[in-house]
Amino acid sequence: MLEQRLQDYIKSDQRLMEDLQQVRDLKLPDCYIAAGYIRNMVWDRLHGFDARGMHGDIDVVFFDPTDISEDRDHALEQELIARTENDKWSVKNQARMHIQNGDSPYKDTVDAITYWTETVTAVGARLNQADEIEIIAPYGLEDIFEMVVRRAPKFEDKDYYMRRVRNKRWKEQWSGLRVIEE
Repeated sequence: MLEQRLQDYIKSDQRLMEDLQQVRDLKLPDCYIAAGYIRNMVWDRLHGFDARGMHGDIDVVFFDPTDISEDRDHALEQELIARTENDKWSVKNQARMHIQNGDSPYKDTVDAITYWTETVTAVGARLNQADEIEIIAPYGLEDIFEMVVRRAPKFEDKDYYMRRVRNKRWKEQWSGLRVIEE
């Protein structure tokens, strides 16, 4: 089962486990580490790369319609930076992001990430109070484990998708990827 495989990958990554604990300690509603941190870790494992370090931001997503201020997100980022001495934290309340993205209001974090650019980016993980890893992947985990990059169905801007894939230069880092071009 792919979910168990992803959970095993995460459990074996000490830094990611520590980051999941830090995020859990924030006690934010519907909160996950998502996107590139998870995706890149999987691709590194599948390519046999060990401990390559951070590729980009640590994307923390949560859903709280009671306070959608960007100031709150920034304060949470600063708290995580102070606790971890890592300046790569990016915290975004998904209850606000529909405004920036020009979408209808999102219902929750899972709904919000269905609007992200690629299916392989729409994946997240969190550590619950019982120290169990919970996974969200509204498009499933097949693409991430089969190393297939494709535009997510709800992301309509095909040109932006292709520019993003080119600019990220993923195939240069992970030669086994297959990009579905549109």
